[in-house]
Amino acid sequence: MTDESTWRKLLTPMQYHVLREAGTERPWTGELLEENRSGTYSCAACGQELFESDTKFDAGCGWPSFFQAKPDAVQYLSDTSLGYERTEVRCAKCGSHLGHIFPDAPQTPTGNRYCMNSVALTFTPDE
Repeated sequence: MTDESTWRKLLTPMQYHVLREAGTERPWTGELLEENRSGTYSCAACGQELFESDTKFDAGCGWPSFFQAKPDAVQYLSDTSLGYERTEVRCAKCGSHLGHIFPDAPQTPTGNRYCMNSVALTFTPDE
């Protein structure tokens, strides 16, 4: 298990803020928002594979959005930090904050929108 001082050394300040302090990057600023190649999205902290590119869709919200996570890749926590109930999504391997899931995407097969912080993810294109 990695301690917080090690995370601070491994991550950029923005990655640390989002991944370890449950921060949020500004909408429309993430490098992976417009990524459309085939590949895999992983946790920027530990490398755990989280989403396949064929589950990504344009939700128009300003953050990369997916309709399904890889099996057992994420965990869900109740989040009332804004005064109402939301579901936080964290990496199942290292516990880092990734974003939130919302049941507001009827255009997807699952009806879900995993609204992820781009800085919390890495992308590996298929060969």
